[in-house]
Amino acid sequence: MEALALNPLYEKVITDLMEQQYSIIENFFIADEVLALRESLLAKYDEDCFKKSAIGNMANEIVIEAIRGDFIYWLDEQDCNAAEQAFFTKITDFKDYLNRTCFMGIADQEFHYAVYPPGTFYKRHLDSFQNDNRRKISVVCYLNHEDWQPEFGGELTIYKTVDGREEELNIYPVQGRMVVFESQLLEHEVKPVKQERLSITGWLKSRPEVLF
Repeated sequence: MEALALNPLYEKVITDLMEQQYSIIENFFIADEVLALRESLLAKYDEDCFKKSAIGNMANEIVIEAIRGDFIYWLDEQDCNAAEQAFFTKITDFKDYLNRTCFMGIADQEFHYAVYPPGTFYKRHLDSFQNDNRRKISVVCYLNHEDWQPEFGGELTIYKTVDGREEELNIYPVQGRMVVFESQLLEHEVKPVKQERLSITGWLKSRPEVLF
């Protein structure tokens, strides 16, 4: 059997996940890929393709603006443009690498564009649902303009318990930055934004449980 060639970037993400349950990567996607995704998002947003986001899943979905204020557009991997296909190709390669090296059993993926208008936010939450625990790894890549400043807000705040004390990690949505973290372990929130905040966000998921 041919030995698996190690990917240094993927290995860094895996090491980070094992040691701290999250990873921050600045160069997962090249600049041209990020800009192409940004243009695709903005085009769909201008065409009024987005819908108000909800909390919960499937039949339990409900829009509560006091908790979440972004607008989203779900991506269809079988019907997407060149920029989105390049994104899915790289994400799939990463997913396959995780399965081969870490035996994670990831079988599916789902992603959407997200736009936070000024004044919106997403209160503290966990990405895993009470009635569906298939989400294993959360992934977000920021598509903001290149001169995003801390005073614009919109940071991703991750909550971690270290030595019995809760700590907050604030991650600013700099263009091209990608954050990967464990969906079932880390509560997080998006702080209020003062300028439009753009991203592509999604999850790597396991197979549904089969009940006998």
